[in-house]
Amino acid sequence: MTMTDAKSSKGQGSSLTRFLPLGLVAALLVTSYAFGLHEYLSLSALGESRDSLKAFVASQPLFSALGFFIIYATAVALSFPAASAMTVAAGFLFGWVYGGFIVVLAATLGATAIFIAARTAFRDTLRQKLGGVANKLAAGFEDGAFEYLLILRLAPVVPFWVANIAPAFFDVRLKTYVLATALGILPGTFAFAYLGRGLDSVILSASASGETLSVGDLVTPQITIAFAALACVAALSVAIKKLRSQRKGD
Repeated sequence: MTMTDAKSSKGQGSSLTRFLPLGLVAALLVTSYAFGLHEYLSLSALGESRDSLKAFVASQPLFSALGFFIIYATAVALSFPAASAMTVAAGFLFGWVYGGFIVVLAATLGATAIFIAARTAFRDTLRQKLGGVANKLAAGFEDGAFEYLLILRLAPVVPFWVANIAPAFFDVRLKTYVLATALGILPGTFAFAYLGRGLDSVILSASASGETLSVGDLVTPQITIAFAALACVAALSVAIKKLRSQRKGD
């Protein structure tokens, strides 16, 4: 084997290694769907077993909180589309304050895990293929990374898993990502956890009518307006920051 072949083989091995974390996530996600585990992460499943879950939480508060934390963080890391439903469930099972804090910590951990996996796998590849275009996009995003991430977290205009992965394509610092994620999801988390307080009556009503319960049945126009207002405030701060930088440049 020549020196060139050895370097090529080493480079290919290194490239494959970069994709291992994301490959593991994909494999676990496919396996989970194959076994139907996603069906247990819904409000309908919660409604069917709410009495036994409530009893278990009452008898084992710490163990149940830890278990919920692990399940929530794993679901976020695997990009299960169940964050809203599980947040409502947290408020229902643990109370909106305690449940909200559990969700913030678990969601931040899970989001950080998938962010690191995606950044390890794709960031360099994207930069190499797009060249200067990617560098310009990255420079613009990184200049206001915290504010942009905050907007994505405050306003649910994109799916939660998209907001988790998108920053991985740029040189967003891990500290910035974690802080913006934790702060940005606070309002939405506690709002949805608060909705869990009145879930019993909604479950009974849905059961009586034979309807499938979803998070949309709980969200009010007032909550939607509040999220939009928060996002506007964050967007305004970005606009002001850009305006100030332009004036300094002039």
